[in-house]
Amino acid sequence: MSKYLNPKVDLTFKKVFGEHPNLVKSLLNALLPLPEGMEIVNVNYLTNESIPDNPAKKLSIVDVRCTDNYGRGFIVEMQSWWNKEFFSRTLFNATQMYSKQLGKGNPFEQLKAVYALALVNDNAFNYKDDNDYIQEFYITNKKHPDDRRNDLSLIFVELKKYKPSDRGSRAIKDLWLRFLTEIDENTENVDNNMLNNPDISQALEIVEKSAYTDEELYRYNDYLLEIMTHHNAMINERMEGRAEGRAEGRAEGRAEGRAEGLAEGAKQQALNTAKKMFTKNYTIEEICEMTGLTRDDISAL
Repeated sequence: MSKYLNPKVDLTFKKVFGEHPNLVKSLLNALLPLPEGMEIVNVNYLTNESIPDNPAKKLSIVDVRCTDNYGRGFIVEMQSWWNKEFFSRTLFNATQMYSKQLGKGNPFEQLKAVYALALVNDNAFNYKDDNDYIQEFYITNKKHPDDRRNDLSLIFVELKKYKPSDRGSRAIKDLWLRFLTEIDENTENVDNNMLNNPDISQALEIVEKSAYTDEELYRYNDYLLEIMTHHNAMINERMEGRAEGRAEGRAEGRAEGRAEGLAEGAKQQALNTAKKMFTKNYTIEEICEMTGLTRDDISAL
């Protein structure tokens, strides 16, 4: 039986980083390019009441908001899958936090920097010859790029691109990234370097399966099911769009061949999802309904 739950899921992510100020402080200090000598000492959580409702993406994004001892604002987002709208959403939320700092008549020099840390469980950026897993966006002067303004900082961490160069590393940055990329429902044993770090050890205790009630575990599994269904829908939409675009400029026969290949890819993705659902004890009827597969497809697994 698995010991841990996935920290990237809504319920667990919020428990780790939305209820323990010392842990979100540790994560931010580890991953953000903060000025030397300006590390975060403590944080205070903010409510999410001002976040505009976005039902289409509510299953894909989790966020935590806080301020620190310097008055700076921080947004921590966990994005399950990348979508072109997510960059705009991250920028919008950061600018909202920045602009809401001032009351009527207050001077602009009171404005403090805002950092948005977006943890993306996907490949978001495809820059040529650039496989770096962290991408940073700032306000800069086009002719003088060294003139960088840090009023708004957007930091995207592509978790799927992260590969620890040294698994023996005790650096807190590597330990947090390993926590986010290695811990899930299949994890039984954890590296001693993670267990021996007090912050990571505390986070591991929070995502231990035994710490959750039956109701919470039901919510957790229900969220996973919704996420997988949402992801399959996104994949199908992308494949259909690619097939249509290719068909416009190619002979009908070649377009049909590609469409068949894309359909096969979508089916394989559904089969992979079905296998994961089996491990979470979903019934065959539930799997068929959520994946679009037939009973014969599933019986062949």
